[in-house]
Amino acid sequence: MSHSTVPRGTTEAQTPRQDDDGGTGEPGSHEKRGRRPGRLSFRIRWRRDRTLILMTVPALLLVLVFNYVPILGNVVAFQDYDPYLSENGFVAIFESPWTGFDQFERIFADSAFWHAVRNTFVLFFLQLVLYFPIPILLALLINSVVRPRVRAVAQAIMYLPHFFSWVLVVTVFMQIFGGAGIIAQTLRRHGHEGFDLMTNLEVFKYLVTAETVWKDAGWGIIVFLAALSSVSNDLYEAAAMDGAGRRRRMWHVTLPALRPVIALLLVLRVGDALTVGFEQLLLQRQAVGVDASEVLDTYVWWNGIRNQDFSYAAAAGLVKGVVGLGLVLTANKVAHLMGEQGVYKK
Repeated sequence: MSHSTVPRGTTEAQTPRQDDDGGTGEPGSHEKRGRRPGRLSFRIRWRRDRTLILMTVPALLLVLVFNYVPILGNVVAFQDYDPYLSENGFVAIFESPWTGFDQFERIFADSAFWHAVRNTFVLFFLQLVLYFPIPILLALLINSVVRPRVRAVAQAIMYLPHFFSWVLVVTVFMQIFGGAGIIAQTLRRHGHEGFDLMTNLEVFKYLVTAETVWKDAGWGIIVFLAALSSVSNDLYEAAAMDGAGRRRRMWHVTLPALRPVIALLLVLRVGDALTVGFEQLLLQRQAVGVDASEVLDTYVWWNGIRNQDFSYAAAAGLVKGVVGLGLVLTANKVAHLMGEQGVYKK
């Protein structure tokens, strides 16, 4: 025998209905409990997403320990930091004298700093013009391959150099383009004069860009291939029915689908303008000299680690971070003006 749960004297239609998140469905019931309509309670959201949240905890801890906690060390940029004032380098921060903005005045008066800035921006613009479009072109090329096996082999070949260390990459280029490399030895055997591109100051910036392209261009196409996989085939079929050829379909269907991804990666690339490859350039520093290979990262390393001028190096790194943040905000604003989302929405 079933018992009715409707109170005596009321009908079922008059009984307030509860929502999935505990609301009664009446106007103002959410506001009475201090929660906006349509918003789930923390308990329900935790039960729904706790597995994903727990999966992100290790990554958040790594970012916190290695990215955010070291930011506190930038305080030494305003000190004359001496780690030998105490047995503990952290305690030495509190015992080091304050100097205000003296370290920044030294930086801006140092011609070597501005030389490193110039080399950094030259390499950045070269890599932006010569390197950034290559992953897009490779993604379009691979996407046009019909056979899945050929596409998989091409992707594997292009991805492989990304897993090589910079030591191996520089060694490979040295064995090919160095004074004792394959090309130079082949020319000498045939009576021609050899060459050594690895020590040529005029060619060095293009050589560094070529090394970056060979190592990371294949890996960069992953994002663009993911964007291309989300494009509906109906768009291509509709364009083909309208008489659009392969080039027209690429121009009017494929590239517009890649535009948001291109804008996002371009903003991130501009924000990373002052980081153009520390290990890569440090390995070739002795071969080409300081004039051609000195960038901001190697400049900070040389002054902070080799010369143990920690406050000066911290100030230089802080200037680099502030300029990088400004570049990200500026590039993101330009993306908004172009109608793209960029790193974050307006």
